[in-house]
Amino acid sequence: MTERTGKQAPSLSTGAIALADGTIFLGRGCGAVGQVAGELCFNTAMTGYQEILTDPSYAGQLVLFTFPHIGNVGANGKDLEFSSPPAAKGARAALFRDPITPPSSWRAEDHFDAWLVRQGIIGLSGIDTRALTRRIRLEGMPKAAIAHAPDGNIDLEALVAAAQAFAGLENADLAADVTAEGTFEHSEQLWSISDEFPRLDGEAFHVVVVDFGVKRNILRNLSEVGARATVVGPDIGLDKLLALKPDGVVLSNGPGDPAATFKRAGVLIGGLVESGLPLLGICLGHQLLALALGASTMKMPQGHHGANHPVQDLVTGKVEIVSMNHGFTVDPASLPAGVEESHRSLFDGTNSGLKVAGKPIISVQHHPEASPGPQDSFYLFRRFADLMTEAPKA
Repeated sequence: MTERTGKQAPSLSTGAIALADGTIFLGRGCGAVGQVAGELCFNTAMTGYQEILTDPSYAGQLVLFTFPHIGNVGANGKDLEFSSPPAAKGARAALFRDPITPPSSWRAEDHFDAWLVRQGIIGLSGIDTRALTRRIRLEGMPKAAIAHAPDGNIDLEALVAAAQAFAGLENADLAADVTAEGTFEHSEQLWSISDEFPRLDGEAFHVVVVDFGVKRNILRNLSEVGARATVVGPDIGLDKLLALKPDGVVLSNGPGDPAATFKRAGVLIGGLVESGLPLLGICLGHQLLALALGASTMKMPQGHHGANHPVQDLVTGKVEIVSMNHGFTVDPASLPAGVEESHRSLFDGTNSGLKVAGKPIISVQHHPEASPGPQDSFYLFRRFADLMTEAPKA
C-alpha cells in the first residue's frame, strides 16, 4: 500500500517506510522495534541475506531485497561477516515482499526474525518491493526512514521528517564507526563441512590488513593462501605499520564516501604506495587506493548491490560472476598514466579493478571473498600471494 497523506498509520499496519519526498509504504513490521533513517538501496541476491546484513559496508543503509522469499535458511552464528564489535553496525533495516519464511536448513540455529531482533535490525514485509526497486532504478537511492511499532501507532509525518533530516552518505566517513578498536590477529581459514573453520597451520606470509570494516571472509581467504593477518586501524601511522614487517598490505572494504575517509587515511595509503610493498585493495579499499594514485571517485545513482554481477578480468579476458556492494565508483576517465583498469563491470561498464604498471599493486571493486554460487573470484587472493612471493625480501 502506498500513501502520501495522513498523520498516523492504520492500526493493521505495524510497519512503514517513508521516503524524503513524502511517499509512504505501509506493511507489517518485524525484527527490532523502533525507527531509523538511512539510504535505501536494493539487493538482487537470492541467498546470503545474513551475510549481507552483517557486512559493515552496508552501514547507514536500508536494504530492500528483490528476492521475495527471505528466511528459509534461518540464522546461525557462523555466517556473520563483521569481524569486530564496532563492525556489527551494518545495515540499519531490511525490507521484504513476503513475511519471513520459517527456517528449513540443517545449519539453522534460530528463526531469522528472532535474529533480526537480537541484531537490532528493523524489518518490514508486505510492501511492493517491485515498485520500490523500479523507483530506485529510475530516480536513484533515496533518503528514507523505516518504523516498526507492534501496536500500529506510527506517526507518518514524523517518519517523513526523519527521512528528510537524514544527512545521506556523501561526505560521510562511516568507516570510522566500524573499525576495530586496537589490533588483532587472524588465522582462521574457510569453512568446511568436516572441520568448520580450521586454523592456518604454517604461514607463508604475514599480511597487515588496514581495517575500514573488514569482512571476516576476506581474512579467511587470506589464511587460505597461507597468510596470517594482523588487522590494524587506519590511524596506525606508516612507521608503526611498517614496523610489523608485513609481506603485503590489504586495504579492506568499508562503508561511506571514499573521499571523506581518504581525508583521514590518505597519508597512510600514499605512504604504502611509495613503500614498494605488495598492495591489495577491496571495495572501499579499491576506491581509497585509486584516490591515492591520483584518480577520483563519484556517487552512483543506484549503486551495485547483489550476487549476480558479471565482471570481466581484462588481464585474462575471463568473465566472472561476482558479489558487489558499493554506492561510489572510481571514475575511469580520471586514471593517471601508469594506472590501468584490470576489471570492468559488464552491466554498465563501470570500473571494477585496477593495477599499476611496474608496481605490485592490484585492487578490485567487487568482493572476491564472497561466494555467489561459484567461487569465481577467489583467484585474486592467489594473485596477491604471487605478488608477495615475487617481491624482494627486506
